[in-house]
Amino acid sequence: MFHAARRRVCAVVAAVAVAVLLSAFPALAHGFTSTVYADLTSPGTGHVRSALGLEYDLLVVSAADARKDDPLFRAGTAAFEAGDAAKQAAALDAHAASVIAYVTDRFAVTAGGRACAPVQDGGFTIEQRDGVPYALLILDHRCPRSAEAHEVRSGLFPGSEGFVRDTKTVVTYDLDLTSGSAALDAERPSFSTRQSWAERFWEFFRLGAEHLLTGLDHILFLLALIAGSRRLREIVLAATTFTLAHSVTFILAALGLVRVPAAFVEPVIALSIAVVAGWHLWRLWRRRSHATDLERAGHGRFGLDRAGWTRLAVVFCFGLVHGLGFAAALGIDQALSWTLLWSLVVFNVGIEAVQLAIIIVVFPLLAVLRHRRPVAGLWATGVIAAGVSVMGLVWFVQRVLGG
Repeated sequence: MFHAARRRVCAVVAAVAVAVLLSAFPALAHGFTSTVYADLTSPGTGHVRSALGLEYDLLVVSAADARKDDPLFRAGTAAFEAGDAAKQAAALDAHAASVIAYVTDRFAVTAGGRACAPVQDGGFTIEQRDGVPYALLILDHRCPRSAEAHEVRSGLFPGSEGFVRDTKTVVTYDLDLTSGSAALDAERPSFSTRQSWAERFWEFFRLGAEHLLTGLDHILFLLALIAGSRRLREIVLAATTFTLAHSVTFILAALGLVRVPAAFVEPVIALSIAVVAGWHLWRLWRRRSHATDLERAGHGRFGLDRAGWTRLAVVFCFGLVHGLGFAAALGIDQALSWTLLWSLVVFNVGIEAVQLAIIIVVFPLLAVLRHRRPVAGLWATGVIAAGVSVMGLVWFVQRVLGG
């Protein structure tokens, strides 16, 4: 009895340690990046039109350099706090020189190696993207007429400014008798309209892979699935169910058919982590001293019992919500062009590639431990599930309270 109690105490301490360690990396969760949208077209020879969508509050603090005595900072933040789109647009229009100077210094179009001269076309307008106000800005670029290709560079809202961790600029273009899309960031700040199909594929594949690797909440959800899967077919079915579910809502969001506010999506994602991890803990508690029998549990079609099918249903439902989270990572809340939609499918493929890689690495290690040391494997998965569940609950409370 003493040894059993000691093992329980050690397990609790380990679970708490895992949760504390995970909580030490809050920047890896969502909410610390921004997305800029740029739609480039060519109304005529030597003329490029850029329609930019920039996160309003970030634009204000960046253009004002966070100086509280700056008129733009005072007017812009007051309009943001009031939630008044008209006042937000008016604040930007009143200080257009400062805003345009900031944007054009970090977003540029060149043709044949020569800079295109940007001029603002019209005033600012405000729209909502996933519940966040975005400022819409139109720039007319006058370019050399003889150029055969254009290059776009974006260094908007860099991490060095200290307001966000990273910024992605999602570009769609119809220039130089070609159309396509590109994803720019600090590592790849520019692209040319001469880029190949393979280069465009790689950009969005890498973007999807990086999103999963830096999205700690999605990784924890996957670890909860792995910890609760005793056999290969269980994790294959669970991962496939999760993939199908989040792919459905990801595409529907990209088509503009589904729109759910982040205030709902983010807390539910956190709750899903706690529930899926807690499911495994509940199975262990229910069997107690016979918990190792889980290795031999399961029957029926695909080797799953009723609890197994219920688990898949839960995973599917939460997968739908995770798909909305993936879409929100790129600010998708309205219909996009088919060109960009194809790139977003590639983005999803990048997510799946990393997900599969994590399963290939982690699941065999736990499988070997379970086979050779069943009790040790049981405690290992229990500690992982407990730590993940605690972290999910912490995030759930934080996100509900707006932390």
